[in-house]
Amino acid sequence: MDPLLPVVLLSVVLGATIAFLIFRNYFRKQKSEVESLAKAEVNNANDKKAPKQPQSFPRKSHSKHQHHSHAPDKDQNKRHHPLDLNTLKGHGDSVGGLCFSSDGRSLATACADGVVRVFKLDDASSKSFKFLRINMPTGGHPTAVAFLNDGSSIMVATQTLLGSSLFMYAEEKEKPSSGNQQQPKLPIPAIKWEHHKVHDKLAILNLFGTTANYGTADGSTIVASCSEGTSIKIWHGKTGKLLGTIDTNQLRNHMAAISPNGRFIAAAAFTADVKVWEIVYSKDGSVKEIVKVMQLKGHKSAVTWLCFAPSSEEVITASKDGTLKIWNINVRYHLDEDPKILKAFPIPLHDSNGATLHYDRLSISPDGQILAATHGSTLQWLCVDSGKVLDTSDKAHDDDITCIAWAPKAISMGNTQALILATASVDKKVKLWLAPPLHPP
Repeated sequence: MDPLLPVVLLSVVLGATIAFLIFRNYFRKQKSEVESLAKAEVNNANDKKAPKQPQSFPRKSHSKHQHHSHAPDKDQNKRHHPLDLNTLKGHGDSVGGLCFSSDGRSLATACADGVVRVFKLDDASSKSFKFLRINMPTGGHPTAVAFLNDGSSIMVATQTLLGSSLFMYAEEKEKPSSGNQQQPKLPIPAIKWEHHKVHDKLAILNLFGTTANYGTADGSTIVASCSEGTSIKIWHGKTGKLLGTIDTNQLRNHMAAISPNGRFIAAAAFTADVKVWEIVYSKDGSVKEIVKVMQLKGHKSAVTWLCFAPSSEEVITASKDGTLKIWNINVRYHLDEDPKILKAFPIPLHDSNGATLHYDRLSISPDGQILAATHGSTLQWLCVDSGKVLDTSDKAHDDDITCIAWAPKAISMGNTQALILATASVDKKVKLWLAPPLHPP
């Protein structure tokens, strides 16, 4: 036997043992590091999950009120405007008309889904609003609304293939209680009168109502229905009696309005001139006649919209010629004294190429100081005195604005009172806006 063999075998065994010990320690170390990393990752994952659990609670409660909420996603909306106070949702189609009651606490909307909704604005900043739903007779969709001066009766214009109809809805008198302790539900307003094909087969563009208190007028609500043709009709709101018919002879009407005191009616039509009529009242308070008394001449292109100042002595007109004009109509027209242009401003709205745009709609605040004006989906507020822009919302709605109206007086907003503007749109929404400050900081 070779004497070196045991030495070689011993060396091999010792070398294998040493290698085993080295590799065992290495793998233990690796295992320990892997376990440490795995544990750290689990802890990190748990840390990331932990704050997410309480976040789910507000999301749940938020979605619970989403149907009634004015705008649950507005905080994330980059187009949100500081004057944008609230949104009245729930309309199933384009909203083409709106009107405030005389006390400002109700807002009626005319929607193409066939429903008139009367919202109760006890608090304009509320997250939900109660509303009364009035379904129109089958086949007709409402296009315009006007409140009577009692604040609950409402006149509605509807359109069908056969033409336009007018309905007056009023609340039924509540029947005396028969001893039942349960509070009866509020009755749905019933139709008190109706007229059909009021402008032959032509559509009604707008309804405009006011309380007639000029001169010997008896304080009744009179309402003008303006057709898309050349006719305008004046109605007694309570009885539905036709008080008079006007033919503008201007090819096509854009709209018509009555002065707040019920004295004048003016029409914006296809031409650059605005015709003004006076409603003459008898001694018994009834309407005697309607006579043309003056014409506002000074624009170079068609007048798109007009509104009367709260005093009933001034008219503001907007034209496709890119100007706004304020007219004094408190003149002795019977002595051939012409109305005077008090102020004229360029419309401060331009397209991407710098061309001046025209306004589609106008509405003046009840204090006569702020003019709201729209073009497409853009809303602007102007100072009536200077013509300067007070504020602008470039994307006030997601589609064209169809109607705007100021509440006739300041209404509740939380613990304060505020002047509120309402806008309606093709986008199925009605929005409430705060009045901007007259002197921005």
